[in-house]
Amino acid sequence: MARVYNFSAGPAMLPEEVIRRAASEMLDWHGKGMSVMEMSHRSKEFVSIAEKAEADLRDLLKIPENYKVLFLQGGASSQFAMVPLNLLRGKSTADYINTGYWSKKAIAEAKRFCDVNIVATSEDTNFTTIPPRDEWKLNPQAAYVHYTPNETIGGVEFHEIPDVGEVPLVADMSSTILSRPIDISRFGLIYAGAQKNIGPAGLTIVIIREDLIGGASPGTPTMFNYETHAKAGSMYNTPPTYSWYIAGLVFEWLKEKGGLDVMASINKRKAEKLYTYIDNSEFYTNPVEPSCRSWMNIPFTLKNPELDSKFLELAREAGLVNLKGHRSVGGMRASIYNAMPEEGVDALIDFMKEFEKDHA
Repeated sequence: MARVYNFSAGPAMLPEEVIRRAASEMLDWHGKGMSVMEMSHRSKEFVSIAEKAEADLRDLLKIPENYKVLFLQGGASSQFAMVPLNLLRGKSTADYINTGYWSKKAIAEAKRFCDVNIVATSEDTNFTTIPPRDEWKLNPQAAYVHYTPNETIGGVEFHEIPDVGEVPLVADMSSTILSRPIDISRFGLIYAGAQKNIGPAGLTIVIIREDLIGGASPGTPTMFNYETHAKAGSMYNTPPTYSWYIAGLVFEWLKEKGGLDVMASINKRKAEKLYTYIDNSEFYTNPVEPSCRSWMNIPFTLKNPELDSKFLELAREAGLVNLKGHRSVGGMRASIYNAMPEEGVDALIDFMKEFEKDHA
């Protein structure tokens, strides 16, 4: 069976070259007679895999030397708690920007540990915009400022890093990391679940400035303390070794493709193609303010919602899968991360044109 174009928001499609290489190494990694899944995480073989993966990620993102890279478990959702537990450092309040579903999740968890100051919210526009910068109410005494650069469900994205002064900036980059270059030095901490642009589910990457490590709140569980993992090289316990290995292959693939400048150009072009078609159609609609539309997750609705099921059924038959929108918003959503080739976006647009012609 031919591979389909998988528009899932996560776990998302992986580069075919990566999957083929992993398949070729499944039973025997580099002549060692075993799979990576069977290796001890402390063996020299796996340590070499882990070290190369970190080195390649540092190279791709130009991560400064005074930042640690942690390869953890628990998903981005665990970071909703780990961030306040580690970064409050004696303070009682933190700033959060609310731009949608995942921002709200992070806010709800942070409220278990501190007073949360909602700097700004776009709830009044049903999270289809980013709050104007001149309306933000930052607290200069906050322990940190948290935001979600890309809201996977709503399709809203910050296209510039917000200036928050001297307060450490924290970002949930799960659905936008590695899609373009970013200035890591502007952040105190970045975290990202792997299952979108990095690799399989099960791995979470944290990039943290070294001066923010240590000083976790009293009672913080050992496994929720960044210092624990920084000191142990992310191997305090058995890490998600196979996910780490696949992530390393993805990093190699990105470098072979030309790095993040090249990926940014491709990703921007893919998104612009799809948005242009939607905007010029009277049958499809995207609700997001154009200035803050996501490159990665593009929601859209049909003129007649009663056609949604038919659209999804015929799309599946055409090899275009996982286009159903999140249950909280409905409609459709095309997630077009790094691994989605431009031909996949072209195929989706061609299908949408045919569907519109037949059902308008």
